[in-house]
Order: sequence, then structure tokens, then C-alpha cells
Amino acid sequence: MTVIGIIGAGEVGSTLARAAIEHGYDVVIANSRGPQTLTRLIAELGPSARAATAAGAAAAADFAIVAVPLKLVNNMPVTQLAGKIVLDTNNYMPWRDGHFPVVDSGEKTVHELRQEQLPTSKVAKAFTHIQAPRLFASGSPAGTPGRHALSVSSDFPEAVELVTRLYDEFGFDTVDNSPLSESWRSGPGQPAWNAHLHQTREELAAHLAQARPIVARPRRTGNPR
Repeated sequence: MTVIGIIGAGEVGSTLARAAIEHGYDVVIANSRGPQTLTRLIAELGPSARAATAAGAAAAADFAIVAVPLKLVNNMPVTQLAGKIVLDTNNYMPWRDGHFPVVDSGEKTVHELRQEQLPTSKVAKAFTHIQAPRLFASGSPAGTPGRHALSVSSDFPEAVELVTRLYDEFGFDTVDNSPLSESWRSGPGQPAWNAHLHQTREELAAHLAQARPIVARPRRTGNPR
């Protein structure tokens, strides 16, 4: 049985846990407050799930999902994630997480930063332009006309392959938007993000091509003149 380690037990992490269990995976899930605070969620998820620390979830995982925002000071279990594919569901939201100058300038994406923080892992941006509840509402069998599509970005083909397979199991087509340096194209405010309710593979590919960099303007200080 394949085990997915999920770091983050909020709406995204818990919804992905439900979807994974529905499709035959075992799940080890963690939050920042400790396994003892996840009793209710584990009872809901059933016998295919258990709670652990972030390090414990990472160690148990065949591959991992990170469902928490990036911090500039790394708080991920680097050693336990070594050699593993890590799906990063984070989006860059300065209004939520503060400004990262290296991202605001366009020098790097948050997913490139995650890859730098996990240098021995294989990071892929995944599940970032769909609302968590729609993981169940929008999926459909392979071959369905107009099937909803999601993008993936990674510097590692094997990570893209895993995400593509997982998307298909969950009911979605895939558009490869690699490498990680291109992952901004599906971020907040971009056409792919704005069309999150539904877009086909062809529409998503067009939306990614239409994306334009959003460079944050420096904040003005002092009294305006």
C-alpha cells in the first residue's frame, strides 16, 4: 500500500487526505500543534489514516504533500523527505504570508525556494489552482469530454509523472508547466487561477501561455509629496 505523508491538516491537507483514502492510499497526516490535536480528523478519515509529527509523516511517506505556506526560514523535515517526491500545494500570497523580495522581483518562484529548502527531494507544484472542495465536485473519469485539467511544475520528470498519475486517479487531466521557474504562470491573479472553476486541458494550456509576470511595486514610506 502506498503511503502519502501530508504536512498540513487544514482544508487543503484534510481534503487531499480524504481524496487519497478514497482512491486506495494510506495517509499519515501532521499539523503544527501535534498528533494529539488530530483525533477528530483521524476518526473521520478512518483506519487508512493516522496522525504523526511532520517528521513522522515525512519518514513514513512513499511521497509527501506539503499543504502549508512556505516560510523563508525552512520548517520542513529535510532529512525525512530526502530522496522523495514532494508535492507543494502552496501559493504565493503576500497578503497572507508577507512579501518575499526574491519572489516579488521575479528572480525566483516560491516553489524554487521550496526546492532549495529541500535540496535532496524532488519538488512539484500541484493542486494549486483548484479550491479544495472541488477536488470531489470537479473530477471525472478519463476520456470524459471537457474533463477538468490541472497543471504541474517540477524540475524532475519523475515528479511530473507521479502527479499526472495522481491527477488522473482523482479525476483530472494534466498540463505540464515545467520547470519550477515557470510555476508562477498558474499563481494567484493569472488566467489559469482565475479560471479555477473549470478549464479543459486545451484551455489551461492557453491560459498558462497568456500569463504575465506580476512584479510587486515597492511600498512607499513617509508622507506622499
